[in-house]
Amino acid sequence: MAQPIVKYTLNKKGQTPEWINTSDSSFAGEHGITGNKTGYIPKYESPQDTIYLGIASGDPDPDGTPDDYVGILTTKALLQTYITETGSTLQYKTTTGTVTGVQTSVTTGLSTAWNQESYSGGLSTSTTSKHIVSGVGTLATISTSVVTKVVVKTDTTTGSTSATTETPIVIDAASTLSGVSTSVGIVTTSSTDETTGVTTTTTTTDTTSYTYTDVVTSSSTSTSETTTDGVTTRTDTVTTSETGNYETTYDYAAESTRLWDIYTAKNA
Repeated sequence: MAQPIVKYTLNKKGQTPEWINTSDSSFAGEHGITGNKTGYIPKYESPQDTIYLGIASGDPDPDGTPDDYVGILTTKALLQTYITETGSTLQYKTTTGTVTGVQTSVTTGLSTAWNQESYSGGLSTSTTSKHIVSGVGTLATISTSVVTKVVVKTDTTTGSTSATTETPIVIDAASTLSGVSTSVGIVTTSSTDETTGVTTTTTTTDTTSYTYTDVVTSSSTSTSETTTDGVTTRTDTVTTSETGNYETTYDYAAESTRLWDIYTAKNA
């Protein structure tokens, strides 16, 4: 009995169908993509709205298949075509983390100089120049938005009050901010009280959209001590690294070969 590569959805309970081979030597849940077309009544309802690739435990019954079975891929060429179409729709990229900058700071001094309540000297620090390299491909960027300012103004018959909350955009020090644009949204609500009259509350929200490079800074510290003639010297070394995520073209042929080799081994 063959174990083919199939397209399938979860069952109505949101579980992987029992006829999908989920062993370590198989694969399931690969290359998920919605089965519905935008603007149309959905063909697949939740939790069955995502189509996956996997290896079935047997061939589909010619007399009929369950509703979580979508189709079968019988050749490597069909497999690669399907993965390519899916990846093109979802804009697949291969992302590789690359250390793009390294800098070291070394602080040395007698051990007694490190824990002074009121620092009076005795420590010396030297910092290397940052070593900078570039990764292969294009440095990935992240697009997002955040509410950066909220102004709530309340008007009553006795006067007005205003409260402002500002939230600055915070990105990693090694990242580069670009493509900044701000949109303003205003919501006004009113309520009537027989005693105090009409109260009007106006909320103005500034939402800022921006793009920043996918770079993250991290640091590590190592400490060593040496004692000579009863005198202990301590050295702290702080290494700061910048890691960027670089994107290259996704290798559809290699991915198709990987899955096809698993399928072939299962049916050997």
